[in-house]
Order: sequence, then C-alpha cells, then structure tokens
Amino acid sequence: MGAIELQAIEKWYGQAQVIKGVDLSIEKGEFIVFVGPSGCGKSTLLRMIGGLEDISRGQLLIDGTDQTAEPPSKRGLSMVFQSYALYPHMSVRDNMGFGLKTAGAPKAEIAEKVNAAADVLKLEPYLDRRPKDLSGGQRQRVAIGRSIVRNPTAFLFDEPLSNLDAALRVEMRYEIAKLHEQLKTTMIYVTHDQVEAMTLADRIVVLEFGRIAQVGTPRELYERPANRFVAQFIGSPKMNIMPCSSSCGTYTLEGARGGAYSGDGGPSEIGIRPEHITMVAEGEGQCDGVVDFVEYLGADSFSIVDCGPLGKINVRTVGDATYGEGELVGLSFDPNRTHFFGSDGERV
Repeated sequence: MGAIELQAIEKWYGQAQVIKGVDLSIEKGEFIVFVGPSGCGKSTLLRMIGGLEDISRGQLLIDGTDQTAEPPSKRGLSMVFQSYALYPHMSVRDNMGFGLKTAGAPKAEIAEKVNAAADVLKLEPYLDRRPKDLSGGQRQRVAIGRSIVRNPTAFLFDEPLSNLDAALRVEMRYEIAKLHEQLKTTMIYVTHDQVEAMTLADRIVVLEFGRIAQVGTPRELYERPANRFVAQFIGSPKMNIMPCSSSCGTYTLEGARGGAYSGDGGPSEIGIRPEHITMVAEGEGQCDGVVDFVEYLGADSFSIVDCGPLGKINVRTVGDATYGEGELVGLSFDPNRTHFFGSDGERV
C-alpha cells in the first residue's frame, strides 16, 4: 500500500501560519517531490506527514485511515534525513539492523532483511565496515538501507543529497530512481534543487509561502507553468520574463516590437525560456539588444543580451555562441513556446 492524502493541512506556530491549507493526494507507489525556495514549508510539510511535527488543523490519511494524531512509530513510514545519523561504533550491518533489533525482531529475520537490503543497495562488500571507512555516498546508502529493512508503507526523504559533492549527487540520484523502480514503494522527497525534482519525480509539488503553487509532472510544469513563480522556479537557467501589452491579436514589448497573441485576457508579461530564443540580425525578431556577456559551457553557450527597458535576456545556443560580446542582435521568440501572464502573475 502507501496511498497518502492530505486534507486542508495547516501548521501554526503561535500566530504564524507556515502551512496554509494544503490538499494533496499521493497515489500508491508514486514518487512525489516537494520543491520550493528556502522557507516555503516543504520540510515542515514532510515532517508533519512523518509525525515529527504536529498537524494544527486538517487530516492526514494513510491508506484511508486517519493518522493525524498517531505518533511516528504507528504510521508505518520511514524517514531518511540530510544527516546520515549512523552509529560510528557499529558496523554497517549493525547500523542497518538496529531498528529491527530494538523492536525485538529475531536474529534470523534481521540478518535476512539486512542482507536483502544490502543486495539492493550494492552494500555487501561493506557490511563489516564502520561508517568512518565509507564515502559520503556509501553512508547515505546505509541510511537508506536502514529504512528499507523496516519495509515501510512509504519513504520520506528530507534533502538526502545535500551533503554530497556534485558527482556523488548525480550518482545517488540515479540510485534512488532505480531503488524506487525496484521497490515500487511510495516515496516523498524534499529538495530545493529543481534538477533533482525534474529527474526523479513522477509528480512535482511546487510550494510557495506554505501553499501549493502547482502540482504536475515535470513536463507539465516545464511546458505549462500555472504562474510566473512556477515558470521561473522550474528550469535552469530560469525563464525570461518581460513586460508587454496586447491588443487586436498582437502583443507589444516595452520599447520593442512584439508579435502575434491569440489568447484570452490581457497579459502584462511574456515569458520565454532561453532555449526558445534565436539570435538573428538587428531589426529582425521581437526585440533588439547588445550581447553583454557570453558563458561557454562546452555543449551549450548562454548569451546575456541587454535589451534596455526589457532588461537582460538569457539566450541558449548549442555549442559556440553565434554572436560575440558587444554585438547588436535581434532576438526571435518561438511563437509556440511563449507564455503570457497577467498582472496577478497567473497564466492567461
């Protein structure tokens, strides 16, 4: 099992409300990622699901049963923290089996479950080592293995890769994705890194100031953001946002030309991702600017183009940049990949 439902969940610290009426249904076996900037409430919401924070108002259902007031030990969930929290004097084997040992499980059952988890996580060669003899990625795998042996209803991950270097983060992302594919257990994962969210999630929950800004698949959030906040948070580099106005089937950029507009409502801003802009000759496209800076990253280049009242626009090109710093260029926007937002920031 592993279906989890949040019904009008709120969290108050005195007069301060940090979670503001969250409604969310998580299907059995789903990989859900909570993402958002620091202070948006994602870790607090995860801890409320796990029972480490009280729920001020609302209901938490796990497999259809109200677990709002139940202690963590009764919820059947297992949590993996940013800190490995391993016992330094114990072997990997003993660390992984410690929870079962304290619960009074038979030695044979502990050994069987530890060996099975070690096989899944490729930890068999390290079972007799102590944590100090392991790399950061191996220690995190031990922490995950400690959770697996309990056979939980769902796994809760609170920024588990934050302490790892860039190469290990990529490796562990892959291992966690394969682990979910193998175990088919519900996983809820908190991160501030939208790359982790995009690569791991079945669905992403974007949080903003204690509220859900949008829920959807990575593709849905990237291609059809519900508002300006999601549009700029999902995607790296972030989406370019420029002021505009519209009338008679066209939109006009401030101090520039613009293009066709066929939507409803009157947008006040246009959004376009760096990879959906082409640098052309001055006077062509939607606007003109001066190439201010070029970042060469090997496979890609990012050109920062100063477009005056429109601000600095980021343009992505494959390989070397077509134009150099100081050159006057035009910017052509893909008409099928433009996004329009109203004065309230919502998509129009």
